[in-house]
Amino acid sequence: MEHNILVVGGNGLVGKTIIRILKSRNPQVNIFIGGRKEGTGNYLKIDVTDPGTFQIILEKKMDMVILSVNDKEDNILRFAIKNKIDYLDITKPTPDLVKAYAIAKKGDVQSRIVFSSGWMGGIVNGLVKTLSGNTNDIQEVKLFVYYSVKDLAGESSAHFMAENVAKPFIRYENNRQVSIKHFLDSEDFDFSFGIGKRKAYNFDVPDLYILNQIEKIPDVSVKMTYNSKFITWLLGAFQKVRIFNILSLKERKMIFGSSGNGDQSVFEIIIRTKSGNEKLSLQSTKGQAELTALSAVLHTEELLKNFHENNTYFSHQLHQPSLLLEKLKAYESINIKISR
Repeated sequence: MEHNILVVGGNGLVGKTIIRILKSRNPQVNIFIGGRKEGTGNYLKIDVTDPGTFQIILEKKMDMVILSVNDKEDNILRFAIKNKIDYLDITKPTPDLVKAYAIAKKGDVQSRIVFSSGWMGGIVNGLVKTLSGNTNDIQEVKLFVYYSVKDLAGESSAHFMAENVAKPFIRYENNRQVSIKHFLDSEDFDFSFGIGKRKAYNFDVPDLYILNQIEKIPDVSVKMTYNSKFITWLLGAFQKVRIFNILSLKERKMIFGSSGNGDQSVFEIIIRTKSGNEKLSLQSTKGQAELTALSAVLHTEELLKNFHENNTYFSHQLHQPSLLLEKLKAYESINIKISR
């Protein structure tokens, strides 16, 4: 059976990578690229700020929309719900995700609406479940992120950091919301894959909300470090003396907007249960864009190939955790280690 899939933001770094991986694994799928400029063939003019451009989605009979560009007003989400089109969103920072999830839960959903905005395309929460099949047994989850400024990076993550670095966000301690800020409260962590010991600092990703509010894990925290120890220390110092508060948005974008030619991306999950700690370490040798795009493709394939009722989902809820782990392990640029 043929499927028509629209990638809105398909001209961006992650969008292009999604299309490449999806085409290579599913040549029978018809893929359309949505962007703000006029195009020909499979290139469609779709401006997320202008719902008047969405009519072509119906004309081309799209079965599914993958959103890889920021849609602040959730126009594509509302359109997908209204027109019973499957929807996968990989773009939202935590505040926007909470708002969009509320819209979907209140709507009359007659398609599959999937939010996949957790770290690296929403796979962390599924991998947590590979360490413990019953999340009721998990008392704490810690996520440690290694981010390299040498990695290829799209604009959205840099813009999010620039807009939110001076704002407090929430982590969870014993189901209590604790207000914190980026790049404070350092914790020493020994990263795998040859990275070694680093200081890691507060970092906001939607997994904080998802693991506590959806999976009911009482203690959840996320900390990150840069490939450069000096940059990591400098950002912490900037936050401590409130330099970010006085910088303009343009200046903050300059700080976070660097993108290299490619580097590894690493994250590590530690869970604590009554019986002890377990750790999963994941390395993407081709970087974060490749891993995020692969995750989006895995979620898409799950929707295409297996039955899931019309409903609102977080992406990890689509998968059997053990199968998700095996699919990630099978990808050539992914390395995974588990220690118990």
